Amino acid sequence: MDNASYQNRRGEVEHYFDRTAAQTWARLTSDAPVSGVRATVRAGRDRMRTTLLSWLPQDLRGRRVLDAGCGTGAASIELARRGADVLAIDLSPTLVGFARERLPESLGPGSIDFRSGDMLDAALGRFDHVIAMDSVIHYDAPDAVQALARLAERTSTSMVFTFAPRTALLALMFAVGRAFPRGDRRPSIVPVAPEKLRALMAAHPDLGDWQWGRSERVSSGFYTSQATEWRRT
Repeated sequence: MDNASYQNRRGEVEHYFDRTAAQTWARLTSDAPVSGVRATVRAGRDRMRTTLLSWLPQDLRGRRVLDAGCGTGAASIELARRGADVLAIDLSPTLVGFARERLPESLGPGSIDFRSGDMLDAALGRFDHVIAMDSVIHYDAPDAVQALARLAERTSTSMVFTFAPRTALLALMFAVGRAFPRGDRRPSIVPVAPEKLRALMAAHPDLGDWQWGRSERVSSGFYTSQATEWRRT
């Protein structure tokens, strides 16, 4: 997308995950011991990944799936084991490098094409399904919906993604985070009320043939995120 707010935030996200916190995220997404707070985040992310994957078919042979914001590749590996041809993309070349290093010797019937870049790049082609776990939570709601709409243009069946639901705790964390010097901040998570997100999606001119499906909130210590299914009618 060309709008300045999306481009600026995308640059912040890329810098944070590729340079500032790449080693932290590599450890968080591994089996290495972590602190109590990070353990709750790890547990929450594991539950969220399981939830999103449970909403996609168990048999994905012959299907092309986009793992948008693949990180270190845990979801991509599971999708490939179900038979999918996975295009896994992330803004951070460093995290994509970790993902390649963690590939098991066998992926079963599927395949994974890891790339670093923009998940909205039309050159990536078309997909049957998209999974986007915690990939749009750093963007203002209108930008997040526009990004999802861009993905929907090239998706035939379903998208499963997450957003940060507006809760008292998340609103407080967002306010406190803005008080830190810019160089010390991670890109802020932008909470949005589910009903607002749903209304923005319903009003989008390019999304008339898509409908809201299942939704489930996952809360684990400092991790709170809401899983959402979006299906083409």
